[in-house]
Amino acid sequence: MSFSDASRLLRDAGLPKWALLLALSTALVVFLELFALPASLLIGPMVAAIALALTVGKGKLRVPFWPLQFGQVLVGLMMARTITPDILGTMAKDAPLFLLFIFSVIAIATGLGWLLTRWQVLPGTTAVWGSSPGGASAMVIMSEAYGADARLVALMQYLRVVFVAVGASVISRLWVAADGAEPPPLILFPSVDWPAFAATMAFAAFCAYGVRRLRLQGGTIIVPLFLGALLQGTGVLKIELPMWLLAIAYALVGWSIGLRFTRSILSHVARALPRVSACIVLLMALCGCMAVALHVFAGIDPLTAYLATSPGGADSVAIIAASSDVDVPFVMAMQTGRFLVILMIGPMLARFIARRSGLAENPV
Repeated sequence: MSFSDASRLLRDAGLPKWALLLALSTALVVFLELFALPASLLIGPMVAAIALALTVGKGKLRVPFWPLQFGQVLVGLMMARTITPDILGTMAKDAPLFLLFIFSVIAIATGLGWLLTRWQVLPGTTAVWGSSPGGASAMVIMSEAYGADARLVALMQYLRVVFVAVGASVISRLWVAADGAEPPPLILFPSVDWPAFAATMAFAAFCAYGVRRLRLQGGTIIVPLFLGALLQGTGVLKIELPMWLLAIAYALVGWSIGLRFTRSILSHVARALPRVSACIVLLMALCGCMAVALHVFAGIDPLTAYLATSPGGADSVAIIAASSDVDVPFVMAMQTGRFLVILMIGPMLARFIARRSGLAENPV
């Protein structure tokens, strides 16, 4: 094969564009990490993919099915890893309190999503999924499985992640001494428990194959999350996910979303941005009022109450909580409990609001 033939094959496979996408994603992740912005490992690749899709990609690049499926399963396992016996014990100890505040935050977020749906700011039930105060990456993946526009859901979710993380950081600095610890640095290549890693990879492959065979909606998140948490809790499986592997999974998910953007969807986002931002700020304010109630009536210290009721961005809230003088198990129990409830009732809420509003999914 001649050099020209090989070059043509590479161009047809889109390899130069994939190389450009990888380089741009890496540069954006490094840039975002310099400012300690949350979810940089996903936001960076997503923004890079949007830029490529609107310029040289021309809608032809797509993430292959099985790598994307495997990456989504890894996100589910990452969520499962946070469900520890300590967190479950904290949730069981104060179950009525947790349920009251978990469902209150969900009700407020769903109400705002319903308003955005009624105003037709975003198509169909996209606003409901975008307003869901659960794990951002999980909500994006599940929303697509249930027919919403994952591109708009992603923008709503990660815009809220940034708003909440900045707000939580400011509140933390106001309540905590100025010499508080900084968030831990991003370590891509930590030491790895290789036997546990091999078992985790085998379990992830089993989940990906099983979900595909059974055609379970949202199964790439739900199956590894619940089965992984069960196996981890019983000591059968130690979930070992080094950061470099999670970075690959986040990149695959981010690329899959970003590469489907078009100029028309971007113009729609620009029109909807003011009202979406206003709803995010209102949601944060209402959750702040709930934090005050948690402090006054339950005696929880103010910063713990604020971080526990923050609407989403559980990973960034965890980093802030770990570097602050707060009740970390309480904060993570509230965040994890709300995420689990959203996973169970999110699809039902989306369908209910779709029926009540008379709007079907109509992605831009």
